[in-house]
Amino acid sequence: MEAVTPLEQALHTARALVLADLVAGEVAEADVVSLVEEAVVQRRWWVEQWPDGVAYVAGLVAQDVQDALLDRYGRWPLCPVCGGGDPHALEVEPELGPDPHWVCHQAGVKVAALGSLGPAGTGGTPSS
Repeated sequence: MEAVTPLEQALHTARALVLADLVAGEVAEADVVSLVEEAVVQRRWWVEQWPDGVAYVAGLVAQDVQDALLDRYGRWPLCPVCGGGDPHALEVEPELGPDPHWVCHQAGVKVAALGSLGPAGTGGTPSS
C-alpha cells in the first residue's frame, strides 16, 4: 500500500473542511459537491506547479468554491454576525496562507475556522 503524499493529504483535508462548512449550511447538494471536486482538481494542478503552496490549499479551495457558488447561486457563507441590513458573505483569511478561517470584514471579527461554520440559521445559506 502506498503512503499518502503531503499533496494528497492536503487535498483530502481541504475537501473535508469545505464539505463540512457546506453541510453545516445545508447546501451540500450534488451539484455543489461537484464544485468542490472541480476546485480540488484545479488546486492539485496548482500545487504540482508550486509545491510550497501545499499549506495554502484548504483556503484556496474554499475561495474557489465560494466564487463558483457566487457565479451560480449567490453569496455563501452568509455572515451570522451582522444583523439587519444587506446580507453579505464571509471571506477567507488569509487569502494565501495557512490556517484559513472565515471572517466578517464589516464587523472586523473572525467567525470560524475553515470547516467549523455553524448551521444554516447562523450564516450558512447561499443568497443573492
